[in-house]
Amino acid sequence: MKVALVHDYFFQAGGAERVMEVLHEMFPDAPIFTTVLRRETLWPRLRSADIRTSWLQPLARMGVPARALLPLYPSAIERLDLSAFDVVISNSSAFAKGVIVRDDACHICYCHTPMRFAWSEEAYTRRERFGAVTRSVLRPILAYMRRWDWATRHRPFTYFGNSSAVVQRIAATYGVASAVMHPPVDVSRCFVNETRDDFYLVVSRLSPYKRIDLAVHAFNMLGKRLVIIGDGPDAQSLQQLAGPNISLLGRLPDADVARYYASARGFILPGEEDFGITPLEANASGCPVIAFGAGGALDTVIDGTTGVLFPESTPTSLAAAVVQCERQPWDIRTLRAHAESFDEQVFKERMGRAISHVIARFEQERGGVVMAA
Repeated sequence: MKVALVHDYFFQAGGAERVMEVLHEMFPDAPIFTTVLRRETLWPRLRSADIRTSWLQPLARMGVPARALLPLYPSAIERLDLSAFDVVISNSSAFAKGVIVRDDACHICYCHTPMRFAWSEEAYTRRERFGAVTRSVLRPILAYMRRWDWATRHRPFTYFGNSSAVVQRIAATYGVASAVMHPPVDVSRCFVNETRDDFYLVVSRLSPYKRIDLAVHAFNMLGKRLVIIGDGPDAQSLQQLAGPNISLLGRLPDADVARYYASARGFILPGEEDFGITPLEANASGCPVIAFGAGGALDTVIDGTTGVLFPESTPTSLAAAVVQCERQPWDIRTLRAHAESFDEQVFKERMGRAISHVIARFEQERGGVVMAA
């Protein structure tokens, strides 16, 4: 059978792109379709992939900002030609699930979240700190996105959600059932030090919704050392907030990040994530996690065993969790074993079985057979 992979867009090297790396390894001959590609952002294992872009690519190459292209993505994703493929796997947090496939083709959507910026408009515009003029311009665009997202909800034959929270969100937003399929974690690139340095670590894109500001405020209060790895639109404002005990290092190579994971006393996840791979990378490095108790952290952090969950999205609540973390002994082997249960090989085996089951169900329900190669 002929398989195609679909991704929203390649603008950054994030968790969703890590998932696409592994899907590409599972289906190395499958082309990857997307709206826009910035090749310099690709994770290493995607750099040799057959990636095919939409009619938006020339506009992006000319420097048109991603947000300016927002109303055009639905059209771009729908015009991707997938007519030659029997199985289509979309890796979606926005538009990829809206691709159009043949009636006799099986479309499986790996969903990181329903289109958050459309369905949580107020929270999105607030966390991105848009002014009144921008909000007024965005309002009709986001209303259009909601209508399109709702109208295309049944294009996938089935959904997998990347966490329990996302499965609940898919049901609430689209009215369809889905199964949890946790994303893969590359445990092999993480290593454990028996001794830890006296600093805490954040590894994140520096965007408003990541709530890195909570960590900065909490560590300003505590006076403890905090290292922040990552870049993004909040970098300058965070630098201005940070006291002398807080270091912002920007984006670093994976090998350097692994060394920081292996040395940190604790890892901080201050915002609500759909899933969040970084806490598991920290655990794979023998590092306990201090995370806001919502979203994907409820799937990845075992309170009191692999980390500490703090209940309120405030610096005070986070700071109290840091103090609690320091009072508790942590078993490095337990942390590592927990992360290994999310390893890439575990994902490949589970996802492979799930895809086979979905295709068999598709053939049975649709009364046909997905074409063989």
